[in-house]
Amino acid sequence: MNARRRFFGALGLAAVAAPAAAFEADGGTGGLPPQKESEAEKRKPRYRETDHVRAFYRTNRY
Repeated sequence: MNARRRFFGALGLAAVAAPAAAFEADGGTGGLPPQKESEAEKRKPRYRETDHVRAFYRTNRY
């Protein structure tokens, strides 16, 4: 039982540490600029009803 608790404790610690590893100590992203969307990208359609989306809706009765 104790090994199981240590495993889940380590798993929880890893879940917290992984996103924090993407940033530097000062909160920056290593000099990478944030990606900006152009006006055309902001207005483009993002949702497309494809065959697999229609199949999902059909099988889940949406």
